[in-house]
Amino acid sequence: MVKLALDHIAVLAETLAEAVGHVEAALARPMEPGGSHERFGTHNHLIGLNPDLYIEAIAVAPSAPALPDARWFGLDHFKGAPRLDKWVCTVDDIEAAVAALPMAGQPVQLTRGSLSWTMAVPKDGLLPFDGLFPALIQWHVPVPPGKALTADDAELLSLTVSHPEAELLQTILAPYLDDALVSFNPGAAGLVARIRHAEQDILLS
Repeated sequence: MVKLALDHIAVLAETLAEAVGHVEAALARPMEPGGSHERFGTHNHLIGLNPDLYIEAIAVAPSAPALPDARWFGLDHFKGAPRLDKWVCTVDDIEAAVAALPMAGQPVQLTRGSLSWTMAVPKDGLLPFDGLFPALIQWHVPVPPGKALTADDAELLSLTVSHPEAELLQTILAPYLDDALVSFNPGAAGLVARIRHAEQDILLS
């Protein structure tokens, strides 16, 4: 049986500095350098959250060469202010997951340093539901970033996925999504994460 559970959330921006600044301004904590993804011409920073989750700040790498196909997360088309724009769910069997949810894309094998994972990426890089369908990932390492990054006392309390067709999205995912942190709300397309840090509740969007 295919099961999805929240792995991390991603802030996108036109530059990595903007994405990092958006996260650090909200949490008042520094992000850690991640690295580059040569396959998709992007680079990122990371910051840990409890319970075993993390935030990724990601943008197109300015030094990346032209690519033969689309970048993941729809980054070829991203414009505007930095924002929480993607959520990523972990699965135990990516092949079974994309068979059950073919709109997630096709599996792409990736490595960086000691990390190895497979990500489902649509051919055009654009996830359904205005990009708010969850990206799917399968880690091939015993300690993925969510377990390795320092979280301090920062904890994700909830993630709200808003969309005009939220009910349909929830119905599609209901047989597979097993995560009490995620809820769906009819409305303008967007994500809002409620994070508790330093005894305060912070909204990241």
